[in-house]
Amino acid sequence: MIRIQRAGERYPGGDPAAGIETRHALSFGPHYDPDNLRFGALLACNEERLAPGAGFDEHPHSHTEIVTWVVEGELTHHDTAGHTTVVRRGDLQRLSSAGGVRHVERNDGAGPLVFVQMWLAPLAPGGEPSYEVVRGIGDGYELPAADARLRVHRPAAGEGVAVPPADFAYVHVVRGAVRLGDEDLGPGDAARITGGAGRTLVATTGAEILIWEMRDRRGALG
Repeated sequence: MIRIQRAGERYPGGDPAAGIETRHALSFGPHYDPDNLRFGALLACNEERLAPGAGFDEHPHSHTEIVTWVVEGELTHHDTAGHTTVVRRGDLQRLSSAGGVRHVERNDGAGPLVFVQMWLAPLAPGGEPSYEVVRGIGDGYELPAADARLRVHRPAAGEGVAVPPADFAYVHVVRGAVRLGDEDLGPGDAARITGGAGRTLVATTGAEILIWEMRDRRGALG
């Protein structure tokens, strides 16, 4: 099965007057939808745009794996576990909030900041928070705490990317355009795929796509 969600179908959020624009793929905050609460381990996939000087003041998280992919600009992160980092385009940031942590996210750069932030449910709650930034992850990042795998692909026009044969595959188009079956997907579009073995994404322009590979926790990743 394939469920397509267009960029314009995301739930709006943020505070545009404060320079924060957010688009939520899944039920979030005041946008409660019991039919759109999660997909596999994925609890949220938020597109964030912050103007220079804008940001999210210190706020709490717990029992969530938070993975951030910077698309454009510089993200300044600070948390109560003592980490302060500037995360740049093509960098991946992971914050395991575990039993509880507070953090700040800001655009302290001179230009706009765009990032995709994804929240995943851990296999087990609690524990101590942990944090890392990975620069140049290649085409894959393992997230054992959520039994998930993130792949980053940058196909040229005409190149194909196989959809992983996972129980759940979540495709997010960062830039460019791809075709999945009879559907054309552009920036901000997403596809939720179950039983994806044998399916292929074909780039119709140069593109950048994120693909989460997740298992049904009653089984194993394909």
